[in-house]
Amino acid sequence: MTRGERRRRAAPAEGVRAAERAARSSAARKGGGIHGAAGGAALAVVVLSLALGLSGRWLLAWYRVRRAVTLHSATPALPPNSSSPAVAPDLFWGTYRPHVYFGMKTRSPQPLLTGLMWAQQGATPGIPKLRHTCEQGDGVGPYGWEFHDGLSFGRQHIQDGALKLTTEFVKRPGGQHGGDWSWRVTVEPQASATSALPLVSLFFYVVTDGKEVLVPEAGAKGQLKFISGHTNELGDFRLTLLPPTSPVDTAPKYGSYNVFWSSNPGLPLLTEMVKSRLNSWFQHQPPGASPERYLGLPRSLKWEDRSPNGQRQGQGQFLIQQVTLKVPFSVELVFESGSARVGGSQALEQLAGSRLTQALENHVEAFRERFEKTFELKKKGLSPEEQTLGQIALSGLLGGIGYFYGQGLVLPDTGVEGSEQKADPVLFPPVPLFTAVPSRSFFPRGFLWDEGFHQLVIQRWDPHLTREALGHWLGLLNADGWIGREQVLGDEARSRVPPEFLVQRAAHANPPTLLLPVAHMLEAGDPADLAFLHRAFPRLHAWFSWLHQSQAGPVPLSYRWRGRDPALPHLLNPKTLSSGLDDYPRASHPSTAERHLDLRCWVALGARVLVRLAEQLGEAKAAADLSPLATSLEAEAGLNELHWAPELGVFADFGNHTKAVQLKPRPHQGLVRVVGRPPPRMQYVDALGYVSLFPFLLRLLSPSSSHLGPLLDVLADSRHLWSPFGLRSLAASSSFYGQHNSEHDPPYWRGAVWLNLNYLALGALHHYGHLEGPHQARAAKLYSELRANVVGNVWRQYRATGFLWEQYSDRDGRGMGCRPFQGWTSLVLLVMADDY
Repeated sequence: MTRGERRRRAAPAEGVRAAERAARSSAARKGGGIHGAAGGAALAVVVLSLALGLSGRWLLAWYRVRRAVTLHSATPALPPNSSSPAVAPDLFWGTYRPHVYFGMKTRSPQPLLTGLMWAQQGATPGIPKLRHTCEQGDGVGPYGWEFHDGLSFGRQHIQDGALKLTTEFVKRPGGQHGGDWSWRVTVEPQASATSALPLVSLFFYVVTDGKEVLVPEAGAKGQLKFISGHTNELGDFRLTLLPPTSPVDTAPKYGSYNVFWSSNPGLPLLTEMVKSRLNSWFQHQPPGASPERYLGLPRSLKWEDRSPNGQRQGQGQFLIQQVTLKVPFSVELVFESGSARVGGSQALEQLAGSRLTQALENHVEAFRERFEKTFELKKKGLSPEEQTLGQIALSGLLGGIGYFYGQGLVLPDTGVEGSEQKADPVLFPPVPLFTAVPSRSFFPRGFLWDEGFHQLVIQRWDPHLTREALGHWLGLLNADGWIGREQVLGDEARSRVPPEFLVQRAAHANPPTLLLPVAHMLEAGDPADLAFLHRAFPRLHAWFSWLHQSQAGPVPLSYRWRGRDPALPHLLNPKTLSSGLDDYPRASHPSTAERHLDLRCWVALGARVLVRLAEQLGEAKAAADLSPLATSLEAEAGLNELHWAPELGVFADFGNHTKAVQLKPRPHQGLVRVVGRPPPRMQYVDALGYVSLFPFLLRLLSPSSSHLGPLLDVLADSRHLWSPFGLRSLAASSSFYGQHNSEHDPPYWRGAVWLNLNYLALGALHHYGHLEGPHQARAAKLYSELRANVVGNVWRQYRATGFLWEQYSDRDGRGMGCRPFQGWTSLVLLVMADDY
């Protein structure tokens, strides 16, 4: 705390003492004479001063709260109504519900949602396992998109025990409301299945979220002929579930039908509502076959109102059709837009049957051709298996794009570090977010620092998608220039997040990785990208300025991540979630005197990109303002002075630190942090790992830097960071390597191989391997070896498990963490393409 802060805190106490003295003096004189009047006046002045001081602090607090939840005033980076069907009809419909195995929705605050559930009947006693949302522990898998172009079609395979499901969709443009689309769901036995063919129920549903109209047309025995509807954004439309067929010869298949119709119980409750209504037994009996019993929904189209007090108005509807069939079979669902059939197009035929098959084949062929043209994996000599891996990495990332809308919870920045813990969170304004997600099963929501890596892959494939995503993220900027690092928008997203992670703190930052795709835009020079960046520049500038100012460190040109955990008794090392590296070891005893190396490098990168952007856009004043900062941050002398640790031979964090910290068991307390000798002191933090490499990773060192060689030494040493599977996050020689951070908190960034940082390392080796200097040949050699290690291991683990993983073991290469993780692990595609 500064001396000025102490003075401010002392003033009220002095004022109280003065008021007490004045009061005593006044009472002793019994109010007589001039002295009594003077005392009363003094008391009045003091009381007034106190009132003004208190009101001033209250006003300041109110002002900070309002700014925290006020959207930035700069012109949006995207045009008005950019998500509407009138402006972007090709993107209006999409698989924007990444947390469900298969579903589509509109890019709208009140969307029309569709989805699929399924259950294998008779596999287990009681209610069958109902599959709907992607879950880590439900036994489904592997699953993921084989093809997905992010726009108009996709094909996904899902393994569920003895079953193999294939979900496909195709969109067809037309009209004023986003056009038509069709689904095909095929269920077959696994090739290795030996048991009798099972009976399976598919549940196709549609959900509205407001006053939209759904009118089901009932058929016989629980079968809907079609569902007609109308919304302001979709106009008139119709949904039709076509008769099932055999997947081989398209011969008709016998199906049993059930239906359920109710008010919308809330999106997180759809699965439980269906389970609760599977309470009646029915018979499935094709002609000439023995009957089989199955659990089903009701067969009558009777409205069930689950809303409070029967208030149906504005709540929305939930309509679900169950079809039960003997495996194998295919079922198609067709959505037809009314406006696509006006103006002479009434004869437009349904996108179904052979037309759907042909459309899918055409899209697959076009995808493969475009993929090779974009990434040139075949031309570079990669095997067909590696090419398939690249296609799956890209498709999984594109298929994980979601559209979210809602209000987040924010703890305002009070200006006094740590005091926000005592404040109450406030609601951020309702905002939309179009973003890729790290993992459909575990992290199906937007993460700020992940998204910059996601867009490095997506922008190579479709720059328009990247402009859309960046524009939405910049739309989250508050009046100070802050963006929350984790976006939990809407009921579905909120239902998947532990309560302690719902609230975002307006004092906490995140690595500004969105500037990585911005830098690529500058290099590519696409006129559409430059036009977007011209609109986005004020917001990018505000975001960077907030980062530079709010995370400033104790000395000039130093930076410190706000929001480190305090030194809690059960944590081996306080975590730094805002850095993105979570439990990576920092100073053992957090203090305001810390200097964080990775943050300084991120700010240096940001200053460099913003200067280049300002110069290219003709923003002369901004370029002149930013250039001195960029020059100072890129000067190696300043970096050396603050972060080069001669005793360690690497760059490092600086803070109040001791390595004499352990977790030891204590009776009735579990594992407790114990600090031994030597006690903590201000010093460089001896944690050799990813943070140590940041000046190299972000290419801030000159090719002739005297520090480049030592960094390549630790990178290439198997005692430190090198492993046969990629660079480990923390040196094997570190005392924190592989250590739990608490009794129930296993190591995360303490040895495992992460693809995003390995991608940065490969990009740096590729960079220095193409620049003249004393380390050019060695960097090129290390690049070739590391690339082979990373690609080879990701492919082996995919072949063994069918998944891309969050992280990989540095000891045996196995996939770890959550899966599927087709977020930044999809960067393996750019590694194969030598694209940095």
